[in-house]
Amino acid sequence: MSLASQPVGRRERNKQQKLDRITAAASELFAEHGIEDVTTQQIADKADIGTGTLFLYAKSKGELLLLVQNAHYAEALQRGRADAETIADVLDAVMAIVQPIVECNRTQVDNGRTYLREMVFGDPEEPRHSEALSIVAQTEEATAAVLGRHELARASDAAPMARIVTAIMFLSMAASVNAALSIDDIVRDIRAQVGVLLSR
Repeated sequence: MSLASQPVGRRERNKQQKLDRITAAASELFAEHGIEDVTTQQIADKADIGTGTLFLYAKSKGELLLLVQNAHYAEALQRGRADAETIADVLDAVMAIVQPIVECNRTQVDNGRTYLREMVFGDPEEPRHSEALSIVAQTEEATAAVLGRHELARASDAAPMARIVTAIMFLSMAASVNAALSIDDIVRDIRAQVGVLLSR
């Protein structure tokens, strides 16, 4: 029997079940109250574990938010990437990637802005932060693939341009002055900026 096909042991199953309960509890509480109004004790209670156990899985509320949001961000990126593949216009295709990410990030504005802050300023060696940065890299790769179709973009320009698009998106979502804007307003703002980049 190969290592990959061996059944998962009871200890590993228990760890995964606890992680699933923690993720579900944090997701529900953050969505309902926002990260600032939720305590780790509330999350532990809802997940039916001790706070000491909770801290074995995540050392802070920021890491718990990353745990929850990374899954949502990855799903949003997958949807956007699939939509972009069916769109010929480069700006429309880039925005097809951007739209579901903005929607995901703005489901709960404070959570979304905190997630971006955790992603940027957190410890890149910590697994949840590392996973978030990996999703950002995948976003840039998907955007670069679309930008590579643009007649004005040399192949060598696609990756740097994709990084600029990602920076525009994150800044538009994170900026305090944009906190009250709707999803449509944020998307329009990003589209206008990316449009200028593509018209250079």
